[in-house]
Amino acid sequence: MAILRYNFRSEILGINTNVTICYPTASLTTGLGYRHPMLKSEDKMPYEPGMKFQTVYVLHGGGEDDTVPYRYTRLEQYAEKNMVMLVSPSVNDSLYMNTTYGYKYFDYLTQELPMVVQSLFASAVGKENTFVIGMAMGGNGALGLGLMRPDLYEAVVDLSGGIGVTLDREEYVRSLHWHFSKVRDTLLGESEFIGSEHDLRWFAEKNVADGVKVPQLFIGVGEEDFIRDRVHEDYAILKQLGYNVYYEEAEGMKHDFDMWDIYLDKALTTWLPLKREPIYEPK
Repeated sequence: MAILRYNFRSEILGINTNVTICYPTASLTTGLGYRHPMLKSEDKMPYEPGMKFQTVYVLHGGGEDDTVPYRYTRLEQYAEKNMVMLVSPSVNDSLYMNTTYGYKYFDYLTQELPMVVQSLFASAVGKENTFVIGMAMGGNGALGLGLMRPDLYEAVVDLSGGIGVTLDREEYVRSLHWHFSKVRDTLLGESEFIGSEHDLRWFAEKNVADGVKVPQLFIGVGEEDFIRDRVHEDYAILKQLGYNVYYEEAEGMKHDFDMWDIYLDKALTTWLPLKREPIYEPK
């Protein structure tokens, strides 16, 4: 694998921010005959100018940053196995939404970041080549991105979400009163919530009413995860609204990287409809 950390000044955020980029380079060859004699090259795919990769945006959890998914799991290996490019933005504890304290993280993620990534890196354009996976806070971030901007993603994976934006309005209101919650400072107040840009239920209902084609939706959570009931409620509401969503509980697993490591592999290897090969420009 090739991995790099890109720091740039975001126009939307107005600050310098970090993004981790991961490429599946071990499966590629220059074809120049300089490979180690013990390494087989018959199955390698060639480097070519202009080649692109399908791209999976990987969203970190609360209190973390763009490097954590790679340091705590075998995510690089799973990306290599499935010949896909990964992009992990750092968003602090924003819940991946536009915030009341001024930072427009949702706009950054859905407008600016894809433009920068597709311009400077080998990321294939188009909804059919773009996917998002999130863990914990990032799980609900992924679900939110998929339902609020269904035009951008082919498939979405929510792993142990339930923290942040949710389809359960009553649970959202209760979360405003958690003494440890950053939601109060990050999103809108109780009276301002219904029908706002953070009301995930409103977007989900509008997609159905307008006949919008939404991304494929996958939800996974540990059977013993403290947030399991809230994750299941998001799934239940989606099913009630008529969404085709796949849901799976991991027996005996909790809210931790033991669970997420297994399900990152499952998501990339089994769930997501990936091509698992580079995209070459027509000659």
